[in-house]
Amino acid sequence: MTVSEVRKRYLDFFTTRGHVAIPSAPVVPENDPSTLFTSSGMQPLVPYLLGQPHPEGSRLVDSQMCFRAEDIEEIGDNRHTTFFEMLGNWSLGDYFKKEQLPWVFELLTSKSEGFGLDPARLYVTVFDGDETVGMPLDEEAVGIWQGLFAAKGISAGLARVGTEENGYRRGMKDGERIFAYGSKKNWWSRAGIPAKMPAGEPGGPDSEVFYDFNLPHDKAFGEHCHPNCDCGRFIEVGNSVFMQFIKRGDGSFAELPKQNVDFGGGLERLTAATLDNPDVFLVDVFDAARTVLEQRSGKRYQDPEATRSFRIILDHMRAASFMLASGVVPGNTEQGYVLRRLIRRSIREADKLGIKEAVLAEVADGFGAAYADQYPFVTDAHDFIADELAKEEVQFRKTLTNGLRQFEKTEWMGVPDEPLPTGDRSTPVAGQAAKMLPAEVVFDLYTTYGFPIEMTEEIARERGIRVAPGVDRLMKEHQEKSRAGAAQKFAGGLADHQAQTIKYHTAHHLLLKALQMVLGPEVHQRGSNITSERLRIDFSYGEKMTPEQKAAVENIVNEKLSEALPVVRSVMAKEDAEKLGAEHEFGARYPEQVSVYSVGPRGATEADPRFSESFSIEFCGGPHVANTSELREGGKRFEIQKEEASSAGVRRIKAVLR
Repeated sequence: MTVSEVRKRYLDFFTTRGHVAIPSAPVVPENDPSTLFTSSGMQPLVPYLLGQPHPEGSRLVDSQMCFRAEDIEEIGDNRHTTFFEMLGNWSLGDYFKKEQLPWVFELLTSKSEGFGLDPARLYVTVFDGDETVGMPLDEEAVGIWQGLFAAKGISAGLARVGTEENGYRRGMKDGERIFAYGSKKNWWSRAGIPAKMPAGEPGGPDSEVFYDFNLPHDKAFGEHCHPNCDCGRFIEVGNSVFMQFIKRGDGSFAELPKQNVDFGGGLERLTAATLDNPDVFLVDVFDAARTVLEQRSGKRYQDPEATRSFRIILDHMRAASFMLASGVVPGNTEQGYVLRRLIRRSIREADKLGIKEAVLAEVADGFGAAYADQYPFVTDAHDFIADELAKEEVQFRKTLTNGLRQFEKTEWMGVPDEPLPTGDRSTPVAGQAAKMLPAEVVFDLYTTYGFPIEMTEEIARERGIRVAPGVDRLMKEHQEKSRAGAAQKFAGGLADHQAQTIKYHTAHHLLLKALQMVLGPEVHQRGSNITSERLRIDFSYGEKMTPEQKAAVENIVNEKLSEALPVVRSVMAKEDAEKLGAEHEFGARYPEQVSVYSVGPRGATEADPRFSESFSIEFCGGPHVANTSELREGGKRFEIQKEEASSAGVRRIKAVLR
C-alpha cells in the first residue's frame, strides 16, 4: 500500500466507528513557547485529554505531522525519521480498553477494512506493574489480547522478560506473544514513571503492537531478542495509551472518573509493514527523491556504502521541506537552527555520495508531489523552498572554509603512538608519534561551525592526525542536555501557560489587528513565538515600518487595554467563522467545528459575543485573559522593542508589556 492509501484507510476505519476526522495541527506550533515543534500526535490534544471539551465531540481521529529534533543523531537506520506522521484515535471519556484493543487488532488484520497483516506476525506489550507504588500487572489488557489471538487460533502466552536494567533476563519462548514490561516502557504520564508523578497527576498503562519482519537477531543489541529489541526484527506499529489513574496525595492511585484513550501509530512504519519491508525509506513518498540521488550520485540506494547517506538526506530534506513550507527559515536559534543543521548534514552526506554540485532543492522537489493530496501547502511553497535551500548550500560552503581555517589554527597535542580506549572516536597513526586533535576542538567545530563529527575525523585522517579521546563523552553530554531540554519543553507544553504568557497571547491578537489597521488588510500572521518575557510575531509585509507606523500600532493596542474589553471564546462551524472574517493561520487546516476568540465590545459574553462590534476575531484554541484590562496590571503599557526583516516579504516584531 502507499502512504496515502494507509492514511485514508485508517481515517475511514475510525470514522465508520463514530469518530470525527480532524486535520493535522501545524508541525511548528502556533503561540506555544514551550516546544519548538509538534513532536507527538498527543501534543495538540492535551487540553482536551485533561478535560476541556473538544468542539468535535468525544471520538476523534487524525494524522498528525510531527518532528523530533532529538532523533537527528539516530537517522541512518531502517526505521527512525525526524519528520513523521502519527495516526491517532482518541476517546475523551467515551470508550476504553475493551473497545480500543479489538479495534486496533481488527484495523491491523482485516483485509476488507484494515491493512491485512498476518496476525501470527503481531506481538504486543503490556504494563508489567510497578512494585514501588503498588501498581499491578495490567491483567485486563492481557486478557483482551489473549481472547483476540485465540479467535485467530493463535496461542498468546504471557512473558515477563525483565527490565532494561537487568538486560532482559531471557528471550522469547514458543507460544509467547504478550510481553510485559515495566514503567519505563509501558506507562505514560507527563512526569514519567509512577514514582515521579506528583499528586493530582493523571497517567496510565499503555499497550504496544509490534510487527515481526522475521529478520535474524543481531546480538550487538543484546543477548536476547524480544519485541522491544532494537535489532530491527520487530518494529512498533501502534501504541494505545490508557489514561486510567490519578495519583493521590498519599502516593497511592485512584481510578479517574473520566478515562481517555490515546492511540498513536507511525504512518510510515505501518506502510512498511503492509509491504513486508522493514525499511521505511522504501515507501512511496521517498521514491522521487531517492531517484534524484541515485541519478546524481551514480550509486544505488542498496549499495552498502551509500545507504546511510541516502537515508540521512531523504529524511532531512523531507523534514526541511515541511519546515520551510511552514515559514521556518535557516538561522542560529530555535527552529531555524534545527533546520540549518538538517541542511548542513545533508550537504556533507551528498559530498560522501560524490555529489559536489547543489542537489538539495531537486531532492526536496519530490516531496511536494508526494504529499500534494494531503498537504498542498508544501507544493505551494515550492519556489521558496528551492530558493532557501540553494542559499543555504552556498552559505555552508563559506562556513566550511571558515571552519577549515579554524582547524588549521589548532594547537596540536603531541602524543606517543599507543592504543586508545576501545569504542572512542580516535584515528591512530601507526609507527610514529602523532599529532592529536583535542576533543574540545572537534566538539567546537561541530557546535560553532556545523561540522559533523565524522567530517572532522575524515579531515584529521587525511592529515595524519588522530582525534583525542573524549569526543563521545562530550557528544553524549550534549545529546543528554538536548533530550532533557526537549523533554522539559514538551512537558511544559502539557501544562497551563504562565499568567504572563497568557497575557502576551492576548496582546498578540491585539497587535495583529492593529498592524492590519495601520499597514493594510493584506497583513497576515506568518509565525509567532510567545514566552513569559515577550511576544514575537512574523507577518506578511514587504517594507520596513516607519517610526510613525510603529507608534500608531502601539497606540491602538494601548487604547484597547484601556477600554477594558472582554475576551470571549466561542465554538462554531468553520464556515460561520470564515463568514465572520475570523483571522486564521496561513496554510493551516481546521476541523468543521472551531474555537474562536473575539475581543470586545464591552458587555460581550459567551452567550452574546456581538461579533459585528468586535475589535478582533481569530481562530484560536487559547488560553487568554478574560479582559484586556488585565494586561495593564501594575501600570504596564504595550511597547514594540524591535521591528526587522524575517525573510523575503515577511517582517518580525518583538514586543513587551512594561
